Amino acid sequence: MNKIAPAFIKAKREFAPALKDKTNPAFKSKYADLCACIDAVEGALLNNGVAFIQETFEDATGVTVETVFIHESGEAMRCGKLHVPAAKQDPQGYGSALTYARRYSLMAACGIAPEDDDGNAGAKGVQDQRKPKAKDDKDNPATITAAVKAGKAADVAKHLASIDQARMDAIWPNLPPEVQDEITAAWPG
Repeated sequence: MNKIAPAFIKAKREFAPALKDKTNPAFKSKYADLCACIDAVEGALLNNGVAFIQETFEDATGVTVETVFIHESGEAMRCGKLHVPAAKQDPQGYGSALTYARRYSLMAACGIAPEDDDGNAGAKGVQDQRKPKAKDDKDNPATITAAVKAGKAADVAKHLASIDQARMDAIWPNLPPEVQDEITAAWPG
């Protein structure tokens, strides 16, 4: 890691925020799509001799992705696997989960966060847009967390498997990692 680490640090100084330029129709909220995440980091990485790939792994309940940085010297830096369950066991469900996993894996690996592109978030005080507006109490991250801790991970997983991907995308990042792990383990196959 003698060459990739300093190159990555130099690139990180050039990273831009992932701009929230897409609208989630279910929640009428803005989000940074995969292209915005790539745009935020790819130029800086390449300018410093680093490229990234995102490996996928066989997964029966969703998708598993790992972001890997490769330096022109041949050194590589792996960033850990991210599993995202597919809300539905069909091509659209897996496709949505793959896009979601790639986006969040890249943001986590690069240490970037999505930001509003309208300049208003700073003026109003940054709002926590990670908290979804729940359609019902079953979709509230606090309710989900309490249910999983009460031993009802299978019921929660069954409910989450039945909702649309946009709702899942709004809920999943707000769950603690240990709750995500229990839900994933209980995901209906």
